[in-house]
This record gives sequence, C-alpha cells and structure tokens, in this order.
Amino acid sequence: MPDDKATQKLLYPLPGYNFQVAVDSDSASFTEVSGLAAEYETVSYRHGFSRWEGEDVTRFPKRSHSTVTLKKGVMAGGKFLSQWLTADPPSARALAISLCDEAGAPVVVWHVKEAIPVKLSAPSFDVNSTQVAVETVDLLASGISVEYL
Repeated sequence: MPDDKATQKLLYPLPGYNFQVAVDSDSASFTEVSGLAAEYETVSYRHGFSRWEGEDVTRFPKRSHSTVTLKKGVMAGGKFLSQWLTADPPSARALAISLCDEAGAPVVVWHVKEAIPVKLSAPSFDVNSTQVAVETVDLLASGISVEYL
C-alpha cells in the first residue's frame, strides 16, 4: 500500500529543482547552484616519537574556503552578476540558498557568510543549438552552514 501524503512529506527526499537564492537580502533567480561544501583542512606533522606513537599527528583543524558556482540565464538588461564582479573592490555578500517544499516554503537553508566573485564565464554560442544562454559565476565562499527548518 502506498504511503499517504503526510508520510511522504516527512520521509521522502525533497526535489532539487525547487530552490531559492537570496544575495544579501535580495532574491535572485538562478538555474543551478553547486559547490556548497563545508570542510576542514587538517595540519599533520611528524615528530621524534613517530616510531612509538605513529608517524602522523593531526592537529588544529582549520576551516577552508570552497568555490560555489552560480548559473543564471542571460536576459536583456540583466547586469546582476557582472556588476558584482566588476565592482571596485568586489564586495563580499551573504548568500542563503533555500530548498523548498511544494508550497514554496523553505525546508533546508544553506547560509554562506561571505562570498566574493572570482570568475564570470560567458555562455557557449552555437548556431546549431536552441539552448538558453546561461552565464556562470564562481564565488570564493566561507562560513557555510546548514539550517533545517
């Protein structure tokens, strides 16, 4: 017997296509977000007692930066990504990526404390293609955390 709607809502994974992106407090439309990762770098070294205690000792984990990629469709007058990248100096902005339920309410939110654009890529142009033009921006991100609502 199939599960009822309430059980499915609690136990089934959320679809990845229903998401919202907020840059600072402004909402922006993107076709894809990737690279959200919070990881720690570790420092390892060898010491004089390696023979008895083991060769590598891991000390003091350090939070690392990650590269977050945002893809956005190219529209007439849409200068959002290029203005952010070409600002002098480029400003660090906060991001909030929300995975939403079927009603559009956020269920899981990934917060990025600071993101600075480092690369803007133009779309590929092909006369034989009918695909939408999508530009890509790579951000150097730090302070990534997850909030389950």
